[in-house]
Amino acid sequence: WFFLVFTGCLAAQSSPSAGGVDPAAKTVFFDDFAGDALDRTKWNVVVTGQWVNNEQQAYVDAPEVIRIVHGAEAEGAANGALEIRAVYRSGFVTPNNRKFEFVSGRLDTRGKFEAAYGTWAARMKLPAGAWLWPAFWALGAGRWPDVGEIDIMENVGDPSWTNVALHGPGYSGNTPLVARRAFPPGQDISGWHVYAVEWMPDRLVFSVDGETFYTVTKAMVEAHGRWAYDAPKYLILNLAIGGQYPQ
Repeated sequence: WFFLVFTGCLAAQSSPSAGGVDPAAKTVFFDDFAGDALDRTKWNVVVTGQWVNNEQQAYVDAPEVIRIVHGAEAEGAANGALEIRAVYRSGFVTPNNRKFEFVSGRLDTRGKFEAAYGTWAARMKLPAGAWLWPAFWALGAGRWPDVGEIDIMENVGDPSWTNVALHGPGYSGNTPLVARRAFPPGQDISGWHVYAVEWMPDRLVFSVDGETFYTVTKAMVEAHGRWAYDAPKYLILNLAIGGQYPQ
């Protein structure tokens, strides 16, 4: 099995101005996974329905793929951590009769937490290995890509970098609004890092461990299509296997 470990997700609400985070900003969503079980008042566990990106896993709701860990299993996390595993399960058949060799986990906050603007961040450590595709992202409710997608962290098993991207009307799929962030010597995806985006009405600023490495302005987006980042979005965490990842 392979696993993604996650702790301390938050969205800090800020006023909708272009001047940065409001000094009076407040935390409107936070989970440090201190309890013994996933807080389902905050999170939905997604079960495979629509099949996308030619991914090679089924998403299931089971302790073998989604669990809360503490102590040595959550080393580096003060209170606890969410662990998402991909597990080999030969011949697994979904309710809609699709067959897969792997099962994994996907969670979202749709209908439970949705917001626009602010700082969206997660402290995570990731698995390294070919065909692994962990992601931390935000998506609007409605038809994709019109609703807009913010990829705050994506990786495909290469320990040396992570990726960010925007997808929306006119710039989806192999989007031109994308950046790769290499880790400095001595670091890689297997250590704890904070992946974040500061979302403002006229720009999105991406960072790792507090270091900004990519800024996308409204003008940059509108060179390709409509700005799709004024409506609320919800959080998604998942660990996919395989799939068509745009390079």
